[in-house]
Amino acid sequence: MTTIEEFAAGFDEEPGYLDYAAFGPFSRAVAVETDWQREVLTRARFGSTGAVLEQAPRARAAVADLLGFRADQIVLQPDTSTALMHAVFGLTGGVLMSPGEYPSLSFAAVRAEQSLSVTAPIWLETDHGRVTPGQIRDQLTSTTVAVAVSLVDARTGFLADLEGIRQVIGDRLLIVDAIQGAGIVDVPYEFADIVAGGGQKWLRAGWSTGYLALSDRAVERLTPVFSGYRATTDDDDHLPWDEVPSPASGSAAFRIAGADPLAAGRLAASLEELAAVGVAQVAHAVADRVSSIIDLADEFGLAVVSPRNESERAGMVVVEPAPEQLTALTASLFNHGVAVTSRLGTVRISAHAGTTPETLGMLRAAFTSYATAIRIR
Repeated sequence: MTTIEEFAAGFDEEPGYLDYAAFGPFSRAVAVETDWQREVLTRARFGSTGAVLEQAPRARAAVADLLGFRADQIVLQPDTSTALMHAVFGLTGGVLMSPGEYPSLSFAAVRAEQSLSVTAPIWLETDHGRVTPGQIRDQLTSTTVAVAVSLVDARTGFLADLEGIRQVIGDRLLIVDAIQGAGIVDVPYEFADIVAGGGQKWLRAGWSTGYLALSDRAVERLTPVFSGYRATTDDDDHLPWDEVPSPASGSAAFRIAGADPLAAGRLAASLEELAAVGVAQVAHAVADRVSSIIDLADEFGLAVVSPRNESERAGMVVVEPAPEQLTALTASLFNHGVAVTSRLGTVRISAHAGTTPETLGMLRAAFTSYATAIRIR
């Protein structure tokens, strides 16, 4: 078992980094994984690449451990968006979702409707982008076969109540885009039928580390629309030359080609490191840092528009300065070397378990300069 201090020691990024919701720099474990892969592939000789090519099963097992699914219910994907395309294109019937979801979901739903005409988005009206069980319950229709939601909303930072949503949707499929919360919130994924995610943000595993988890019920109800030759076999000696057989049964049907073994190794290394410390410990550490950032925002009079309640938030704090003060805030953060995301009039600050007091001190200094600048004006 790893302590949270040992886990935090694996953060090697420079002080001032508060943008994990956009990209998580490699963890030390992932960097080590990348180094041995590079060495093997650079100095390749007879038989040396076998270990690299065996990383996909390792990654599937690690994702299954994180989500509480079986390893055979996991299929690796290039990214979250591709995973969501597989899921939504496979539906027959309406899928209820907020139009304010990250575009990976809304584009999948609209493109599926335009291309196949067997599914269509049913747009959910929300309270400022926050999707709640009550809203879903009140807007379900007879044609709704699935509900799709972000585990953590990318703009508001709101954490979805998966158990509550499951209670109100009954037997319908629940699709969860988990990329903004997987690894830093301890939630019951077993209430979801389909979980899509990727490792380039909070898992710190880099790009091309997507995954798709499908319950047995989901596999029964989805059509594997994008199903390539690797959806028929893992055995290179039995590739489907000269024929196009039906997809394999299970989650393996929802893939096109083989998984990137280098990406699979990075994802596995990240998740194994996380499993050693436990998601609950990481979630507690993240919550502590988020509380500190909220306190700083309050101290400097910045309006916090993301949730304050720990049960409704994950790793993000979203502040919304007055429109005429946005430039002063973003300039001050830039000048003090604090990495954040500014979008649509708000500033999103995202902390992780490895966020240090030095980084929080840099944030305080940036806020101090911002406060001084707007007073001078």
